Amino acid sequence: MKESIEKAKILIESLPYIRKFYNKTVVIKYGGHAMVDEELKKNFALDIILMKYIGINPVIVHGGGPQINKVLERMQIKPSYVEGMRVTDTETMDVVEMVLVGKVNKEIVGLINHHGGKAVGLSGRDGDLIRARKMTIQKSQAKDAPPELIDLGRVGEVTKVNPDILQTIEVQDFIPVIAPVGVGEDNYSYNINADLVAGAVAAHLKAAKLILLTDVVGVLDKNSKLMGSLSSKEADELLASGAIAGGMIPKVKCCLSALEAGVTKTHIIDGRVEHAILLEMFTHEGVGTEIVL
Repeated sequence: MKESIEKAKILIESLPYIRKFYNKTVVIKYGGHAMVDEELKKNFALDIILMKYIGINPVIVHGGGPQINKVLERMQIKPSYVEGMRVTDTETMDVVEMVLVGKVNKEIVGLINHHGGKAVGLSGRDGDLIRARKMTIQKSQAKDAPPELIDLGRVGEVTKVNPDILQTIEVQDFIPVIAPVGVGEDNYSYNINADLVAGAVAAHLKAAKLILLTDVVGVLDKNSKLMGSLSSKEADELLASGAIAGGMIPKVKCCLSALEAGVTKTHIIDGRVEHAILLEMFTHEGVGTEIVL
């Protein structure tokens, strides 16, 4: 009986959060170990289905870096990264699109549908969902020298998200699952960091939350201690000081951009934790790092 009462208390604790997010959109970037471990994959699907059943509108944007690397390895193509971004030549872009759109996306859709949900897969080409342009980044050199412009190949940044197709899907009670491939004015496909796509989608949908699943506990300070909450100003300072580096850079930047565009709250959480999404959404403590204005 005591165990049953504890379960009831958990349900009661979640009630104000269910009420708060009812009929609201939550964008979730799905990636990392949560996409590989079979039990975590199942838990993710069930979390998303539960959210939909209680009246929340989840939108999923997925990554697929490890899956892409496996195919590139078989083709004897060595991956290269600059500031967490994959350098993408034409041959690599073909692999990226094939793996993300043709394989990973369909597997996630199938997983959700298998467990009782209604999901539909999309890429940036579908319904002109994600428009993109070529991205270049600047790398600082020696003092008083101009920054080096780095060509990342067919790596893009989002210029526009067309929410019409997502809203149509939502009305029909489907869960959209988006592969982070955009299309440019030149009609070429562009590989876009999934975190940045998730941030752009959340911004255009004016989402109540943006949640990024990662393989770390969250944003760490210089002493490797988890920072439970960050203001946008604090996050900017950590980026400028180099305390936030590597793959965490695009994650934090996409959170900041989403906040500036009207997203209420953003979160970077550990997808290796069972039911991490539900813990973040429906408990007082939450998990990971919350970034707010």
